[in-house]
Amino acid sequence: MLDHLNQESKNTVTVIGAGVAGMSAACALAEAGLRVQLAERRGYLGGRASSYLHPGVNEVIDNCQHVLFGCCTNLIGFYRRIGVADRIHWTTEMTMIEPGGRRSSLGPSWLPAPLHGMPKLLFAHAFSVADKIALARAFSALMQPVPADSTETLGAWLKRHSQTQGALNRFWRLVIASALNADIDSIALQYAAKVIRELFMNSAEAGSMGMSTVPLSELYAGAQAFLEQRGSSVLLNTNVDSAKWDEESSQWTLGTRADALTSDFVVLALPFEATAKLLPKMPPAEGADLLARQLQCHENWPICSVHLWFDREITDLDHAVLLDREIHWLYNKSRLQPWRKLTGSYVELVISASRAFAALTREQAIELAVKELGEFFPAVREAHLEKAALIKEMRATFAVPPGIDASRPTALSPWPNCFLAGDWTATGWPSTMESGARSGHLAAEAICESIGEARSILNPDLRPRGLMRLLA
Repeated sequence: MLDHLNQESKNTVTVIGAGVAGMSAACALAEAGLRVQLAERRGYLGGRASSYLHPGVNEVIDNCQHVLFGCCTNLIGFYRRIGVADRIHWTTEMTMIEPGGRRSSLGPSWLPAPLHGMPKLLFAHAFSVADKIALARAFSALMQPVPADSTETLGAWLKRHSQTQGALNRFWRLVIASALNADIDSIALQYAAKVIRELFMNSAEAGSMGMSTVPLSELYAGAQAFLEQRGSSVLLNTNVDSAKWDEESSQWTLGTRADALTSDFVVLALPFEATAKLLPKMPPAEGADLLARQLQCHENWPICSVHLWFDREITDLDHAVLLDREIHWLYNKSRLQPWRKLTGSYVELVISASRAFAALTREQAIELAVKELGEFFPAVREAHLEKAALIKEMRATFAVPPGIDASRPTALSPWPNCFLAGDWTATGWPSTMESGARSGHLAAEAICESIGEARSILNPDLRPRGLMRLLA
């Protein structure tokens, strides 16, 4: 009886949206002792970072390959919280391949940060001497902080710093623009500088890359178990289409097609376009119009992925950066996910920030991808393609042009006991899973503070190492 009373006396929270932002908020709040109900309109967790059984190939695939880096402290913290950190494969090496097969390797050395990546860059065949000098010049310039009021794009800055065509095409347009999933002329310099510092300058640990060894939805099943073990719940196939605030009882009532959900607090952990769609169904509030205008300032960029199954192994690499072609990244799922026990091989090719590729038909996209893949790996030409799938995530990420921070609200919303989360909110990070996890933790911190139980939930950034400790 006492346990029942204790359960009823807990503050209750409804988190709307079970992407990375919603899951991280829900799990942090449940750990803090609140009773959480995590509502998701789909039948699975993960949002844009999820997996499903593709009916065309009868395989469980991710909607797109998602990676994390050592600097993603809040995403890593979320994984540790739900007990799945051991399902991430980590590497510090990046193999770049030119058409024809010549390889270059980037990665850390024994030198202190920020010089740890310099030896391999100097020996990389993918870059000419002029390219290497240009990149070194750009990296040196980025040691200085970018002014907070800068309105310069990455493209304009690169032109001003005399980057060679090779450096532009094989590093800035591929590695950095892919990380931010936008064209270099659409990226605010501040965010490009952040990526450079975190991935290539602060430390070897910060730049290490992690990939899930299991399908993403399986990875996030740990979140559901974590919540249920703490008296909270996950409500799948639950679409919240209205919200009412009762001033007298200080409670929210959320409308769904089934039963209404009630709670003391609400976290709107939705993509910006879904948040905008829900706003007209929210109660009138001062500041709601400003939030609506902020949401209108965001736009999406697509990411496409081509999944290919061959009757034989086509490469011994786990992953690679593919140069000078439409396809950008290769992930060898046969090696990264050995539990599949395939007799042949399964690879995923990722094409970032390419609206032209996204406009291709399925047949055109797959034909182009296989043709180009054969230019890097000759075994493809002899292999039999057993099946293939094309995934177009048209709303994969939000853009980060100059001035976008003015349209990124904090976790505080215009409504009482209602908080915002999502990678598009004011996290200081671009559109990444790390930004989503940070937003969830910030929203959870805000709720805990509002009930007089302030606690630190946001995981601190990795500290710079080596010489970067003096230069940061």
